[in-house]
Amino acid sequence: MERVNAPTPAMPDVASASHQRVGPKLDWVGMSEIHLPTQVSDTIHGERPVAASIQAYVNLQDVNARGIHMSRLFLMLEETFGEASVNMGSLRTLLANFLDTHGPLSSRAFVELAFDFSIRRPALLSQYAGWRSYPVRIAATLEGDQLDVELAVDVLYSSTCPCSAALARQLIQNAFQERFGSEGSVSLDDAVAWLGTEQGIVATPHSQRSVAQLKVKLDAADGDALPITALIDAVEGALKTPVQTAVKREDEQEFARLNGQNLMFCEDAARRLQEALDVMPVLRDFWVRVNHVESLHAHNAVAVVTKSIPGGYPPVA
Repeated sequence: MERVNAPTPAMPDVASASHQRVGPKLDWVGMSEIHLPTQVSDTIHGERPVAASIQAYVNLQDVNARGIHMSRLFLMLEETFGEASVNMGSLRTLLANFLDTHGPLSSRAFVELAFDFSIRRPALLSQYAGWRSYPVRIAATLEGDQLDVELAVDVLYSSTCPCSAALARQLIQNAFQERFGSEGSVSLDDAVAWLGTEQGIVATPHSQRSVAQLKVKLDAADGDALPITALIDAVEGALKTPVQTAVKREDEQEFARLNGQNLMFCEDAARRLQEALDVMPVLRDFWVRVNHVESLHAHNAVAVVTKSIPGGYPPVA
């Protein structure tokens, strides 16, 4: 007897089924913790592979709709970033597709990608090099034709306290006076030899690992690639004491010299970064928070600075 296949019944779609008003409107609906390997287009290093953690949302403006089509967000992410690197153009395409696939349900779309961006950094003096990883976040919002792109990055550096350095110098002066004051005069060789002993350097200023947290608004019309490395280079170039990777003794000595020549309160670091970012034309706006993770105190020293433009980032800590 020939078997007849029964027609497949239509699957229920509870979210799309008609029902009474369920409002109000919702600002964002979507998914977080989407893990996707992709590539990011950088203005200096070109396309670089990253493992991104993604959030994707649209608003829900239809008060008669129970929900959005979440699977469409996921599929658009796979389709877009499986074929194209993350850049200005692909971000716009992705968000436009979010809205196209949701019709009248949504008028605004958002995506955020968080990942570590690795850059190979040379040692200060020796021939060695090593990889540094920088936490990066790219967030983009599309509403109408307006694409808003924010790039955020954390940069670690060393900060040496100017006050502590002055106090240490005073102690060294006092120790020198105590050692040689009764002699009336001292030979250069004796002074140099004494300075090379532990008794000669009786105090050292306190330093701490510090972090600069940056958020910048990018000009969406300024090319496709993202200025990730350029932003990091600007920060490290301004502060001059970024944490190191491969270190031999000559590199450590050079790092000590750089710290001694770049004494910084958190206020000094914030002002250096403000000056460096102000001259980057690709940045429409910026927000910077520097955190000096104190070695003297149990609390941190913090300074915040913005570009201070009308309607720009608020100066909140």
